Amino acid sequence: MKPRTRTGAPAHVYPSSVVAPGAVLGPDAVIGAFCFVAEGAKIGAGCRVQSHTSVWAGVELEEDVFVGPGVAFTNVKHPRAAFTRAPHWDETYVCRGATLGAGSVLIAPVRVGACAMVGAGCVVTRDVPAHALVVGNPGRVMGWACACGETLVRAEDGPPPEAGCATCQRRYVREGLGLREVS
Repeated sequence: MKPRTRTGAPAHVYPSSVVAPGAVLGPDAVIGAFCFVAEGAKIGAGCRVQSHTSVWAGVELEEDVFVGPGVAFTNVKHPRAAFTRAPHWDETYVCRGATLGAGSVLIAPVRVGACAMVGAGCVVTRDVPAHALVVGNPGRVMGWACACGETLVRAEDGPPPEAGCATCQRRYVREGLGLREVS
């Protein structure tokens, strides 16, 4: 039996949740009630995984990711009960500070950029740029989000060349398909 891997300050795991041996939980991660964290899943420092969520092998959450209740991760594009795909899982990577709204579904392989915000019930079928606000089925960029969570601007033809947050005064510039915070 493999031991659970934990680093730094202990994670908090609520009752009725299961963390499989070989799962990695970062310091101060919180796993809500009725969750399952599979062997090979990686949950970074300060992450919050809300109730009724399963985090499968091939899923990696960087630090400070918020996962709303009932989020569904996949790790096989074409599942069949009679044909195992292990250990070749499709990967889902969620970057630092991102938020996954309640009941959202992430279809692997997919990457969610830093500080992106995925709306409740959204079905993510392709990569999400940093700071993007994504909603719908399939998920589409509808705006941009500040690191503090406030909406920056509505999407039109991609990220603005420059944006600022009226709440916390952070400033952003376009970088690739997403935004990058500037000092």
